[in-house]
Amino acid sequence: MSDFVYFCAMVKVGLISDSHSYIDEIVLKHLQAVDEVWHAGDIGDLGVIEALPSGKILRIITGNIDDQAAQDRFPETLIFDLEDMKVLMTHIGGKPPKYAKGIKSLLKKEKPQLFVCGHSHICKVEYDRELNCLYMNPGAIGQHGFHVMRTLLLFEIEKGEIQGLRVVELGKRGRLK
Repeated sequence: MSDFVYFCAMVKVGLISDSHSYIDEIVLKHLQAVDEVWHAGDIGDLGVIEALPSGKILRIITGNIDDQAAQDRFPETLIFDLEDMKVLMTHIGGKPPKYAKGIKSLLKKEKPQLFVCGHSHICKVEYDRELNCLYMNPGAIGQHGFHVMRTLLLFEIEKGEIQGLRVVELGKRGRLK
């Protein structure tokens, strides 16, 4: 029997998008318990990023409303590995099976197990059997847009698997809790 023990830690993720310069205590409260915060674009004011809880790993991309200062600081697309899972994150992604222009070919080339995007302001999680990839869009945490309910996603990644996925409803847009 070997004395070697393989340890693979679970990573808790808070996934947000489309803040459009707005973040509140409700969002921040939910992000306190995570290890990583992912923002899938349309940050708006960079003060949103500064307001995020300290001590977290941040994975941030820009979206179509973000200015040059945000674009200089954060990329448009991120591709990374976490807990044996390849993740591709970009703001405008469309949704299965009708992805935005160029996205399906990028997904076929990169072969991520998880594809994250924002832009639509619609919270949606769907498995794309053709691409063998889980699609996640957390909806929008901001007050700007056509969405009715503000949402974010919380989940864990462990050994290449998504666990404990939760949709958090933050309240209706335009109404503060």
